[in-house]
Amino acid sequence: MDYKKVYQEWLENPYFDEDTKAELKAIENDENEIKERFYMDLEFGTAGLRGVIGAGTNRMNIYVVRKTTQGLANYIKSVGGESKGVAIAYDSRRMSPEFAKEAALCLAANGIKAYIFESLRPTPELSFALRHLGCIAGINITASHNPPEYNGYKVYWEDGAQITPPHDSGIMGEVKKVTDYNTVLTMDEEAAKAAGVYEVIGAEVDDAYMEELKKQVLHMDAIEAEGKNLKVVYSPLHGTGNIPARRILKELGFENVHVVKEQELPDGEFPTVSYPNPEADEAFDLGLKLAKEIDADLVLATDPDADRLGVRVKDKDGVYHNLTGNMSGCLLAEYEISQKKALQGLPEDGALIKTIVTTNLADAIAKYYDVRLIEVLTGFKFIGQQILGFEQKGKGTYLFGFEESYGCLIGTYARDKDAIVATMALCEAAAYYKTQGKTLWDAMVDMYERYGYYKDDIKSITLKGIEGLEKIQGILNELRSNAPVQIGDYKVTVARDYKADTIKDLETGEVTPTGLPSSNVLYYELTDDAWVCVRPSGTEPKVKFYYGIKGTSLEDADEKSAALGKAVLAMVDDIMAKLA
Repeated sequence: MDYKKVYQEWLENPYFDEDTKAELKAIENDENEIKERFYMDLEFGTAGLRGVIGAGTNRMNIYVVRKTTQGLANYIKSVGGESKGVAIAYDSRRMSPEFAKEAALCLAANGIKAYIFESLRPTPELSFALRHLGCIAGINITASHNPPEYNGYKVYWEDGAQITPPHDSGIMGEVKKVTDYNTVLTMDEEAAKAAGVYEVIGAEVDDAYMEELKKQVLHMDAIEAEGKNLKVVYSPLHGTGNIPARRILKELGFENVHVVKEQELPDGEFPTVSYPNPEADEAFDLGLKLAKEIDADLVLATDPDADRLGVRVKDKDGVYHNLTGNMSGCLLAEYEISQKKALQGLPEDGALIKTIVTTNLADAIAKYYDVRLIEVLTGFKFIGQQILGFEQKGKGTYLFGFEESYGCLIGTYARDKDAIVATMALCEAAAYYKTQGKTLWDAMVDMYERYGYYKDDIKSITLKGIEGLEKIQGILNELRSNAPVQIGDYKVTVARDYKADTIKDLETGEVTPTGLPSSNVLYYELTDDAWVCVRPSGTEPKVKFYYGIKGTSLEDADEKSAALGKAVLAMVDDIMAKLA
């Protein structure tokens, strides 16, 4: 792509508005900025778009949103789905309402009915809504936990999950075919409403969603006994979780819920954090301060689109512990599966689903309860794909699914991770364990004592810009051609390459297929139940190194994890030196 030529076209084409042209005119002497904005089209990946807001083909703006939606509309028509409509939701980010409306009006102009929420809603409610309304697809305008300058565009299919094959490649292909912005359709909002192809939705879907959440409760008796006594601090981190999380807790009987006031209201600038990620310690600074003031039992924080949940729990000594996504996921998996077994028994075809970068503690839980453990590629859509497979085959019962990145789903009413149901379930579990004289931390330690002290962590290397993308690919290429035989104190026993679809036993040389779709991911099984996995982020300019160990105590696990983390970074340094 001749980026200078495209830049000039945007300046001269009457299709683009004057504000856009003024923004571009202001960078006319910044060659690198022009290149960054126009050297490529913002890539429509396997879930949709994500990028920095601004003018240009490699930025998030109304024109890129329209163009993408035109491609989606063309695909929907190609599969005969135009009569079913598309549900649209958005979060609290800059330009989210505007992007959502542009998408809705483009669909409407293509004769596809758009159901657009009246105001911001969580990602999981969008997943539920499109199923509830019988839509062919869904669009969610969000950049999840990215910094404030980002926004994104996620696409869902009729099962409620983010798009998977063949629809992902089909939609990507149609989006690429739209090369002329002037051919993109749109229409006036009032005309769209009059034509019956633009409908604003809200309370009716909210109420139906709440009812589905309540169906997931296992121990209403425990909530009735301890719900009023349990002290909960909650933060929506300036996002979409505030109203639905508080509503479900209130309606179930949790009377002691305290919201972090400074982070309560929607704000796309996310003024109290550098970026709104419940995985980050800074996201809990204000929540923990409030928790200590009121002696709260647990502190919860949802990310802006409320699909991820961060957790801090208090032990009996008053110390607050951070639960990683692996820890909270396993805590909920143990609670859900153990209590389903106690209350109604487990089905013979029950399954616990996790991603390949998720803790091996999940494997131990599945083995203990004699349920099937299914491992899928990173991305909750692959968990949703498994649920759909169960439904289509009439075999397999979904018990629980989660990924290390702070996301899980209880029930099958939606097909994406849901921090609202996770908030509800953790409070329910806390109430249940409270009836037994235990804290959530006690329950976590009980799990470690039963299964082993698994500890998992991640090291991320950020490499921005065009050169950064090349370096990230260089790291993967180097590891692919020169697989490590030792990482720290651990010997590599098996090397998995999900791009090449190979699992190689390094001792015997035997090679077998992974059985999963192609993905640019490398995974190393190590001695002593340890592991390392390498993958580029699908949403940020990062390459991620996941790793896990199994210890004999909390202290032993901490030491082993720290040592393996150092070894991983040393390996990265060696590779970067080779590439320099």
